[in-house]
Amino acid sequence: SDVYKRQVSTQSTWGFQLNQIFQILIQKSQQRMSLSRDQLIYMSRVAEQTERFEDMLEYVKQVVQTNQPLSIEERNLLSVAYKNSVGSRRTAWRALCQIEQKEKVKESQNLNLLTKFKTTIEKELSDYCNDILSLLDKNLIPNSSDSESKVFYLKMKGDYYRYISEYAAGETHKKVADGANESYKAATDIANKELKTTHPIRLGLALNYSVFYYEVLNDPTQACNLAKQAFDDAIADIEQLEEDQYKDSTTIMQLIRDNLTLWTSELNEDEDEN
Repeated sequence: SDVYKRQVSTQSTWGFQLNQIFQILIQKSQQRMSLSRDQLIYMSRVAEQTERFEDMLEYVKQVVQTNQPLSIEERNLLSVAYKNSVGSRRTAWRALCQIEQKEKVKESQNLNLLTKFKTTIEKELSDYCNDILSLLDKNLIPNSSDSESKVFYLKMKGDYYRYISEYAAGETHKKVADGANESYKAATDIANKELKTTHPIRLGLALNYSVFYYEVLNDPTQACNLAKQAFDDAIADIEQLEEDQYKDSTTIMQLIRDNLTLWTSELNEDEDEN
C-alpha cells in the first residue's frame, strides 16, 4: 500500500544517508592516516585556528601514537585540543545542572528529558577523558624524556581524572578521585625536586591540586595550605623567574592568590559560625 511504500522509501533514504556518513568518516580517517607527522602537526594548528577542536584532537592524537617525544609546542597543541573538546561539555553539564535544579523546584514534568540529556553529555565527557587518560598511560608518560614533560603529563592525568569526578558517583567517584590524587602527588614529588618554584608548570600543578582538595576532597584547609606554600615559595624566588615564563607564572600566581583569598574568607566565616 501507499503507507508501506512511504515507510520503505523513508528507510531506504535513511540507509543511504547513513552509508554516506560512514563513507565520509572512513575517508577522513584514511586521509589522516596517510599524513606525515609534520602534516599532522600542521593540520592540528589549522584546526585550532578554525576552532575545529574535535578534528584537532584527531590529528594530534595520531602524532602522540607515533611514540615520539612531543616538543613544548606539540604538548600545548595536545592540551588545547582536549581542553576545548572537554571544556565545552563541562560548561554544558554545569548549565544543565542549574536548569535541572530550577525544574526540580517547579516539579517539572520535563525532568526525565533533562536527565537523559545530562547522561548523554556525561558519556561524551567520559569518552574524551578516558581517551586522553589512555594516551597518557600508554604513550605520553612512558615516553616522556625529561622531568618537565613528566610533571606536565602527570598533572594532565590528574586533571582529567578530576573532570570525571565532577559528575561521577559511588565507586566510580572514589576510583577517579584516587587516580587524580595519585597523579597529582606523583607530579608534585617530581616538581618539588626538579622544577623551580616559579616554573609555570609547577605553579599550575599547585593551582589544580589545591582545587582538587577543595572541590573533590572537600578539604579547604589542605587546599589553602598547598596553595599558600606554592605562592610563598614562588614569591621568595621571584628573582629567579625566567623572562619567557614571566607572563604565565605571574598569571597563575594571581589565580592561586585569588583562590586563597576566597577560601580563607570562607574558612573564617565557618569558624565564626561555630
